[in-house]
Amino acid sequence: MTDTTRSGFVTFVGRPNVGKSTLTNALVGEKVAITSEKPQTTRRAIRGIVNRPGGQLVVVDTPGIHRPRTLLGQRLNDLVEQVLGDVDVIAFCAPANEKVGPGDRRIAESLSGYPRAKKVALVTKTDAANREQITERLIEVDALREDWDAVIPLSAVTRDQLDVLSDELLALMPTGPALYPDDVVTDETLEDRIAEIIREAALEGVRDELPHSIAVTVDDVAPREDSDLTDVYANIVVERDSQKAIIIGRKGSRLADVGARARKGIEPLVGGRVYLSLHVRVAKEWQRDPKQLGRLGF
Repeated sequence: MTDTTRSGFVTFVGRPNVGKSTLTNALVGEKVAITSEKPQTTRRAIRGIVNRPGGQLVVVDTPGIHRPRTLLGQRLNDLVEQVLGDVDVIAFCAPANEKVGPGDRRIAESLSGYPRAKKVALVTKTDAANREQITERLIEVDALREDWDAVIPLSAVTRDQLDVLSDELLALMPTGPALYPDDVVTDETLEDRIAEIIREAALEGVRDELPHSIAVTVDDVAPREDSDLTDVYANIVVERDSQKAIIIGRKGSRLADVGARARKGIEPLVGGRVYLSLHVRVAKEWQRDPKQLGRLGF
């Protein structure tokens, strides 16, 4: 470490699906946030820790800002508000392959409500755009605010400009010691990480109306005696019987696929083979019910 170390919190904001979770994982160098094509995949403030020669960045991955249609949606927006009020740097994200629209403008303007945080603009997904599109996007994004501390094009997929981003963010952080030990990549519990991996597997290939209705709870994670197996017992929670049927699939085929995909993600976390028991249950309209939301951790 250099004589002066810096450390602090940064969060990425933007419309759903601009690549915030993918970028978080790329910076951390390990999967700490699940990703999906479905909007509002992220439902919690997940912290990923990035260690650099000059200090430490704590990346707080948050849900995308959206117009809430349910109590869950409102609580996710409230969570984003809370995080934005606490971080040292807010990084606004806009994808290189999509024109800047009203939603982007609204979010960029709203950042004035957080005067404490420094602001940077990121043009993401440069691997999916040509040079002309990237230039056009940089000009559009730069014009959204006059007080950007930096405007950076990058790709989380090809890792292009990620080091530039890390160094720029660290330079904007306050001086101070590291906030987490060197070997920590996230402060998420093992149970939380397993629940998210199962939810990511369940989101794959489901219809558009279903993703918001899926939640996952983990009842138990326990090494099996006299075996290298770890037993994981978990529930996939949906809102209606018809959704339960979709998740289970014909003769249980879909649930078996979800289990197989989830196991692949869980085994590296627990460091061995996993027996995964998945149960699908219905909690009627849980997204709108304060009690159910509380039970599910929202």
